[in-house]
Amino acid sequence: MNVSGRHITHFDLDAFFVAVECLKNAKFKNKPLLVGGSGDRAVVAACSYEARKFGIYSAMPMRLAKKLCPEAIIISGDMESYSRHSRAVTDIIAESVPLYEKSSIDEFYIDLTGMDRFFGCQLFSEELKAKITQETGLSISFGLASNKLISKVATNEVKPNGQIEIPFGEEKNFIAPLGVEKLPGIGRERAEMLYQMGVEKIETLSRIPVEALFKALGKDGIEFSRKANGIDETPVIPYREQKSISTERTFQTDTINIEFLHSVLVRMTEEIAFELRKQNKLAGCVSVKLRYANFDTVSKQSVIAYTAADHILLKVARELFDRLFERRMLIRLLGIRFTHLIPGNYQINLFEDTEETIKLYQAIDSVKYRYGPQFLRRAKAIIKNG
Repeated sequence: MNVSGRHITHFDLDAFFVAVECLKNAKFKNKPLLVGGSGDRAVVAACSYEARKFGIYSAMPMRLAKKLCPEAIIISGDMESYSRHSRAVTDIIAESVPLYEKSSIDEFYIDLTGMDRFFGCQLFSEELKAKITQETGLSISFGLASNKLISKVATNEVKPNGQIEIPFGEEKNFIAPLGVEKLPGIGRERAEMLYQMGVEKIETLSRIPVEALFKALGKDGIEFSRKANGIDETPVIPYREQKSISTERTFQTDTINIEFLHSVLVRMTEEIAFELRKQNKLAGCVSVKLRYANFDTVSKQSVIAYTAADHILLKVARELFDRLFERRMLIRLLGIRFTHLIPGNYQINLFEDTEETIKLYQAIDSVKYRYGPQFLRRAKAIIKNG
């Protein structure tokens, strides 16, 4: 059963990366636009609705996308610009509502429970939608429902620039005729598996006994059954920019060995970057801290485009360290911290990466998951102090 009395609005910026590019260059509007690397081995990071009509979707190999739509315009991504626009939308929502969750760079859940008695959740959502578009120039859609699951599915059904409210009690009826692939978390592979079982519609999935789904799909089967019946008690998790992932090391012997300090920095950055990816998060700010032998402590930070990629975070960390280490005094402590965390994964930042790069990161993380992060490091991370 649904949690009675909840009002959850899911906001999703329409074709966000593409929309930002259109703000920067009006010539891209209403054109089949692909954001990603230009090489044949690159992947599509985002595509316009005009490009989607040709069957193109995010994460598709660029060479296939170009075959499907030879006239498509291909541009390199600008994560710094996307991050800046994402923060602008976040600021508007933060100053407008008491409780919201930033679930990705372009998606938000807002808990409006109780507002129906004073203002009206639908009217409030409409006015917030208009405010975001007016102040940022970005199109956004929303779905209002009794839980996060239904609100997200609803939003996806009315994009772009749409809005919809699913009344209490109509959750199951709303999703019943939709394809199983429309349920968040199903994924292409699971959907294909369900198709092979003869399950194409959510209504069919909802009628299968939980025991049968558990036998066929394990624990995922239980979750799919709940979703197919419109059940989701997941709370809106308050968004806090202050959340961070950090690590630091105090040396047994104070050191000025620059090569050793760089190796420690690489090791620590790799460790918490892997932790970011484990938690499916992206960092928007990097901080490096040094404590000298006389206990003077200095730090610098850099706001960056959201990422969880080692090679990007390492570059920023090294630059910050080099700017900090100017006294050439003995160092007793070195620390690094990632903040401005949002949900997301490495796939979001593949504008110039090839399929091989994607697979490399997947392989690296697979080894670290299985054996532990200490068993696979960059060569620069294993230089000893001397």
